[in-house]
Amino acid sequence: MSNSTTQSFRLLGERVIDIETAAVSGLKRFLDDSFEQACELLLACAGRVIVIGMGKSGHIGGKIAATLASTGTPAFFVHPGEASHGDLGMITAQDVVLAISNSGETGELLAIAPLIKRRGVKLISMTGNPNSTLAEIADVHVCIAVEQEACPLGLAPTSSTTATLVMGDALAVALLNARGFTADDFAMSHPGGSLGRRLLLHIHDIMHGGERIPLVPEQATISEALLEMSRKGLGMTGVTDTQGKLAGIFTDGDLRRILDQRIDLHTTAIAKVMTRNPVTIGPDVLAAQGLKLMEDRKINGLFVTDENGIAQGALNMHDLLKAGVM
Repeated sequence: MSNSTTQSFRLLGERVIDIETAAVSGLKRFLDDSFEQACELLLACAGRVIVIGMGKSGHIGGKIAATLASTGTPAFFVHPGEASHGDLGMITAQDVVLAISNSGETGELLAIAPLIKRRGVKLISMTGNPNSTLAEIADVHVCIAVEQEACPLGLAPTSSTTATLVMGDALAVALLNARGFTADDFAMSHPGGSLGRRLLLHIHDIMHGGERIPLVPEQATISEALLEMSRKGLGMTGVTDTQGKLAGIFTDGDLRRILDQRIDLHTTAIAKVMTRNPVTIGPDVLAAQGLKLMEDRKINGLFVTDENGIAQGALNMHDLLKAGVM
């Protein structure tokens, strides 16, 4: 492949990005009263938001419905062709329909729009032509007009679908904020995958508790502490004072450091070589916050304590990795 051909690919790619960037920036002029009215209709919806669209608009509509649903606005996509053959029964008077068509003249949408209106369902149209049939019959019209498609033929939906997607995101985020939607709410609709685990898992969900916590008293010898570390397998042990509170920690790293000091492991008390006032965490903290704490402090393990300083559990980086938090 010649250098001129490669250069042509790059120039065409840059042209597409420039055109679509301009299309997205141009959407700001449509964040007007109609946009606010659309947000108010969607926010007041007692049922669900039904997104409909044909072809590429339908694909974008499916993504918009998914984004709305995952950010606190119950929504799903209905194919307008299927709606004409029974799926229209999914739509109730409490719902709001968001109909997407760049031209505003899509036959499948215009065929069912009167039936939607007859049921008393509020209709929001999202088109690139405010004078189109769909825009005129809708209760609210949100404009998504673009200057040009990125396709050099001016035929393939490119800039227009990008603009539609961005406007859908603008609606979803505006509604998210208006609903006071929180990270915890988001987590409840995303329980699967690493995102859900980071938002839902707490320290108490993954820590080692009870007899699995590596602990020795201050008067224990280093050798006794090493046996406890070996038995519990976390690469560390906590050291408790006479009141049972966590007074210090001893890790594999500490062991490597003291070996050069020719300390008698069988007679020296662990209290003399332990790290006092160790970093701890509470059991109800998000596991993701525990990970950040360990990364910030450059440590591989944490003890979990209650408000009185009593050890409730312990965990290390491997536990976070195994839980899928990392």
